[in-house]
Amino acid sequence: MQHSLYKAVLFLLIGFLGACSFKKMDKKAEVQQPNILFISFDDLRPEMGTYGSEIAKTPNIDKLAQKGLQFNKAYCQQSICSPSRASLMTGARPETINVIENYTYFRDENPDIITLPQHFKENGYETVNCGKVYHGKFSDQEKSWSMKPDYNALGYKVNALVEKFVDPDNIRTFKENKAKMKAKYGDQHGLGMGPAFECVDVQDNAYIDGVNTDMAIHIMKEHKASKSKKPLFLGVGYIAAHLDFLAPKKYWDMYDQEDIKLTNQIKGPIDGAPMGLHASFELRVRSNIPKYGAIPDTLARDLKHGYLATASYIDAQVGKLLAALDDLGMLDNTIVMLWSDHGFHLGEMGVWCKATNYDIATRVPLIVWTPDQSEKSRGVQTDALVELVDMYPTLCDLAGLEKPKHLEGQSFAPLLDNPNQEWKSAVFSAFPNPALREWAANPLSKGMRETYFGPLIKDVEANIKEVMKDKWDREFFENDLMGYAMKTQRYKLVLWKDRKNKEKEPLFIELYDHQKDPKETVNIAKQQPELVQELVDQFNKGWEGNKAKTNKGRSLI
Repeated sequence: MQHSLYKAVLFLLIGFLGACSFKKMDKKAEVQQPNILFISFDDLRPEMGTYGSEIAKTPNIDKLAQKGLQFNKAYCQQSICSPSRASLMTGARPETINVIENYTYFRDENPDIITLPQHFKENGYETVNCGKVYHGKFSDQEKSWSMKPDYNALGYKVNALVEKFVDPDNIRTFKENKAKMKAKYGDQHGLGMGPAFECVDVQDNAYIDGVNTDMAIHIMKEHKASKSKKPLFLGVGYIAAHLDFLAPKKYWDMYDQEDIKLTNQIKGPIDGAPMGLHASFELRVRSNIPKYGAIPDTLARDLKHGYLATASYIDAQVGKLLAALDDLGMLDNTIVMLWSDHGFHLGEMGVWCKATNYDIATRVPLIVWTPDQSEKSRGVQTDALVELVDMYPTLCDLAGLEKPKHLEGQSFAPLLDNPNQEWKSAVFSAFPNPALREWAANPLSKGMRETYFGPLIKDVEANIKEVMKDKWDREFFENDLMGYAMKTQRYKLVLWKDRKNKEKEPLFIELYDHQKDPKETVNIAKQQPELVQELVDQFNKGWEGNKAKTNKGRSLI
């Protein structure tokens, strides 16, 4: 009797524990992997209210930062479109994948590399891209994306899925200039352009960024309606704030030109590298920009006005995306990661556009929001050093995916739990000689030399010769000289080296103390030889030797 009672109790206990176990398994099985909303900007530096801009009107991005984690010291790996994007999307650094200019397709050099969206696709995600996430035609549609967006579903005619002018005069100017250059030099990028900006009273979807917002919202709605068990990885890439500065008039009207201040930093760093700055080639090819000499203040103010207008324009698009996510009930299970591919000079150091190693070109906005992040990081700003190449492993951790072995970044998911913990000691960027390369980072073409920039290039070369003296070698400087930058919490070190013989001593060294000189106005390398050697030793440890000590990822599931 007693034995039978003991067996009955034992069976009941086993049954109870088994039921609890199954309930736990069922609960785990019910947990859905998070959606990913991956929002990118083109050429947008941290010119936002939340980053301290005194004039930029970006309420939607500011609101996202108030709910998520804002990274104040995020850096790209190269301040030009294709290398930056290829690096972050493959999770490997530009020289590793051999993409250091805009014309090399990363798949040609790395046919089997697993990209960020490809990895998510292969782990059960629906992956789709609207706009410029990769660079231009290098969209990797076959491997990275599981479906193509159907622009016919929008219900209105989309004339072209590229940036374009709306004003008839600007359209005509662009076509005429392009035809002239094409007749002489072929279809070469950058020759024969229209004006640098346009202000027309049109709807948001008159330009491609508004179209892609409509497309992204349509995809969200379709995904929700399908009741798909697959989570969604949605890349939304905005062309703004890239030249040309195209935005509907209502965004221009948000600013009074009298309030727009121009930089007073109109010269490069004292004792800076003569090859560290360029002649604003990307801007000067525009039809309404002088090809030589200073940019007049009135024109500079128009340009900055246009840049601010595009920032507000894409901020409005971000607001539409987040509102749609919320309305669809998807926000509570969606990770939002917002970033730009590099920064931008607006006349600082006497330079316009990107393509330098200075902080104004390499520092980027980066904001992350997750549904369950720690209250310690909500609405918080962190000064932890992070890189765009870190985004791939971070998203893997947040979505509970294994990380591919080839990744060269470090997940910053732990910062979402503790944003003030000790983190990386340095981050790295590089750029091949900006002075003697086009903004696409390719050596200056015959067309550029013969048309727009002959006099400018003579000035640039003369300056380099004067400083570098017997070290000057045009073929080497154009093709093999690379500026390698390391950013620590306090310092920026730039080593100008032979990229094919990295063991050689640097030809030139730049050092900036960001604590005393945040705008990088004076190169102090010659005055601080011991500090330079200390930082060179740190540089030689590479990205792996400067990682955070902890690399414990955090998963949402």
